[in-house]
Amino acid sequence: MRYTAALLIASSVVLLTGCGAGGGTSRQPPIYVFPDMRFQGKYKPQGERPFFADRRASRLPVAGTVALGNLSSDEGYHTGLVSSMYVGKNPEPMNEQLLVTGQRRFNTYCSPCHDRTGGGNGVVGKRSIWIASNLLEDRIKQYNDGELYYVITNGRRTMPGYKNQIAEKDRWAIVSYVRALQRATMGTMEEIPADLRSSMK
Repeated sequence: MRYTAALLIASSVVLLTGCGAGGGTSRQPPIYVFPDMRFQGKYKPQGERPFFADRRASRLPVAGTVALGNLSSDEGYHTGLVSSMYVGKNPEPMNEQLLVTGQRRFNTYCSPCHDRTGGGNGVVGKRSIWIASNLLEDRIKQYNDGELYYVITNGRRTMPGYKNQIAEKDRWAIVSYVRALQRATMGTMEEIPADLRSSMK
């Protein structure tokens, strides 16, 4: 009986030492008796994959696919269209946080072409053969919110779409911020408090 107990104790010590109970460290890789899919063949982001003509491992989603959990039953929110008609009003409630988000995304994705005021004088336009649209002109002010969202999502003429770069909610935030930029060009002196008008002249 004593020998059995001693054998069990010795076995436990060896086992615990192997599990790291001894407090030591090792530069040798551990032995994986059960790998549990720790080692898999894969391509890392921005890696190279000779299978494709451009040799890029990072690929865009197949057109028309929707990620699990992202299927939207609200056609207007998802596409900017309802029965082939542009949504009239932005479905996102207007608030300060929405405008802050819209400003950040606009400055990141839109200002290189449209500049930070929306006037179409961004650095890309100055160095290319095409001219970016002036988002402050009356033609674009007359767009429905859904049309602005649709253009951001799918692009138009020389402008690419940004559905793979910008989340849906953030696209609507950009729409709100563009409206704020447009509204800033439509103000009158009468709308400014009387005590501040002198400083505006």
